[in-house]
Amino acid sequence: MPELLDLSTDAVRVALVVPLRGPAGMFGPSAELCAQLAAEEINAAGGVLGRELVLIPVDGGAAPERVAAEVEALVSVGAVHGVTGWHISSVRQAVAPRIAGRIPYVYTALYEGGERSTGVFLTSETPQAQLLPAMSLLTGERGVRSWFIAGNDYVWPRRTAVTVKRHGIRVAGERYVPLGTQDYAAVLDHIRTSEADAVLMLLVGNDAVRFNRAFARAGLDARCLRLSTLMDENMLLASGHAATHDLHSAAGFFASMVTPESLDFHGRYAARFGPEAPPLGSLGESCYEGVLLLAALIGRARTLDVREIGARAGEVSYEGPRGLLRLHRRHVRQRIYLARAHGVEFDVLTTLPPLPDASSWK
Repeated sequence: MPELLDLSTDAVRVALVVPLRGPAGMFGPSAELCAQLAAEEINAAGGVLGRELVLIPVDGGAAPERVAAEVEALVSVGAVHGVTGWHISSVRQAVAPRIAGRIPYVYTALYEGGERSTGVFLTSETPQAQLLPAMSLLTGERGVRSWFIAGNDYVWPRRTAVTVKRHGIRVAGERYVPLGTQDYAAVLDHIRTSEADAVLMLLVGNDAVRFNRAFARAGLDARCLRLSTLMDENMLLASGHAATHDLHSAAGFFASMVTPESLDFHGRYAARFGPEAPPLGSLGESCYEGVLLLAALIGRARTLDVREIGARAGEVSYEGPRGLLRLHRRHVRQRIYLARAHGVEFDVLTTLPPLPDASSWK
């Protein structure tokens, strides 16, 4: 527990779980600032239940069980009334069982689907609505014959790959590497000798950055297009102009989106944190939404009781950088976009249509 945490105040305290180390640590600064902006705006509008909303940082880049133990300790002593943030699925799987049914937990990362723990609400994308339509579109428009899957070795990449194969998409090969992998030579050799003409990247943060650079140096970008569902503007910038040829991403938000809500969000972020702030991207923006949704859930229920919050969740909506969004079965209904890298920026190409049997909230 943070040493200077004051439990005597009447604030609504929220654990903000974002990675501050490891491959995903590069997202931490923008995630923290986006969440801070949301909290400040909520407080300026009167707070939550008339009380100040205070964020309590937790390093989601630590080992999953360590993160879960820290969050559980905060919950057990009444130090926090809710949890939100972007962190990988193995962290969510460790945290959720420990706090299920005790306080609301808004998970903001794209994930593999299937989360049903009591009191968990989800703002981001699942393969049915994000990945499968993107792969289907690219397969048709680019004449892709087969895909190679390159992923980190944990639950999100593994289960996502199972979903891909169950939907009849031809996979020429797959390789999974530990988080923090530095050398991708063996993976690139497998891609080179496979029949794949497209690569699905299920890599996190700096791992994806290193893969992009090695992929381009190997000349494979001339043969294979790449698609990632976890490739935000910070990762694109870190990869560099030379490593982003024919790289695609699917997400519910891109910083380059020209909508009134997105432009207004950019303006408020820049005005608050200045021109040197970390670039906005989908992962940081998700933490802004996580704070908004948690406040909306509590506000609709008019209580901190997680059972009442769950009972009223179907009535909840909130307005953010992606416009007006609503909950359905504890998942946010949302539009998903396909973008292509143009140097170190994304060009949004189209809104992805849902698959005939797809549901973004399953």
